[in-house]
Amino acid sequence: MVLNNLNYPLDFKFKITTLASDFNITDRHGNYVAYVRQKMFKLKEDVIVFNDESKSKELFRIRANQWIDFNASYSLNDLIDNKNYGRLARKGMRSLWKASYDILDTQDQPKFKIQEDSAWVRFWDSFVGEIPIIGMFTGYFLNPSYTVTGVDGKAYFKLKKMPSFFGRRFQLDRLIDIDDEEESLVILSLLMMVLLERARG
Repeated sequence: MVLNNLNYPLDFKFKITTLASDFNITDRHGNYVAYVRQKMFKLKEDVIVFNDESKSKELFRIRANQWIDFNASYSLNDLIDNKNYGRLARKGMRSLWKASYDILDTQDQPKFKIQEDSAWVRFWDSFVGEIPIIGMFTGYFLNPSYTVTGVDGKAYFKLKKMPSFFGRRFQLDRLIDIDDEEESLVILSLLMMVLLERARG
């Protein structure tokens, strides 16, 4: 299946009542798009995307190709149509300073790139976050944003971390219309990236 006819912006909202990294994806009208659950205590990242919080239907699955995720890539699979969309690949050393990921198709050809917009936001978030009490409030004023660009150099999506106490809200906007399958590839890549980046702080 593909994710289509979506009403942007989409909201990613993490739950704070569970130990696992779970979050809801809703559209601009508050309608469910998906419910994302990261399996706990796995040596390799394993993420399931459900239709909603009832978890009655599994839609997609994302799995890492290796135990250590520093240079890991993440396979993006459709469970309804039993197909692979491609994979998300982290840019290794470059991701230490500013998050950078490649989105590849099923032929391992680059399709899109996810780039963090400002390295300084990450730096100050990490620095201030270590200060007692004050660090608890960084989620209100230090919020990174990410841009998805195509191989044509055009910006297609913008993902922003929204002000919140626990840094638990992100908002995704589409800047240019694209093919439904490519849109699904990008959204699956972004939800995996959000899990990885949120874990980094």
